[in-house]
Amino acid sequence: MFFPIRAVRIDCDVLQGDGGTRTASITGGFIALALAIQWMRKQGMINVLPIKDYVAAISVGVFQGTPVLDLNYAEDSKADVDMNVVMVGRGSFVELQGTGEGNTFSEKDMAALVALAKKGIKELLAIQQKQLPFLTIK
Repeated sequence: MFFPIRAVRIDCDVLQGDGGTRTASITGGFIALALAIQWMRKQGMINVLPIKDYVAAISVGVFQGTPVLDLNYAEDSKADVDMNVVMVGRGSFVELQGTGEGNTFSEKDMAALVALAKKGIKELLAIQQKQLPFLTIK
């Protein structure tokens, strides 16, 4: 059997919230899922790892006129623009969610924030790949 019908619930409890807690939960939740699936394979519950790609997320925003990667609480609570970006390892987007909280933002501003987020997500994906050497995603 390739992968029997299963329900997997990943619960991320945030003990101390800041601007990037949801995105950190997505990035860390993927690692937890991969480890759980690997455990299932070792137990003989499945034959193959059904994971098709890595998933990581990060927050970006504009704080005091400057683009910022992975906003902390102080930055997030006073950001002019707040954006969450979720991507897969191949570079496609799962989610782009941006809000002009203290100000509007232009298409050029958005492109700069997305570029900054892609840089941060690339670093997160590298960490995931290092921590999950058993995944053979092509």
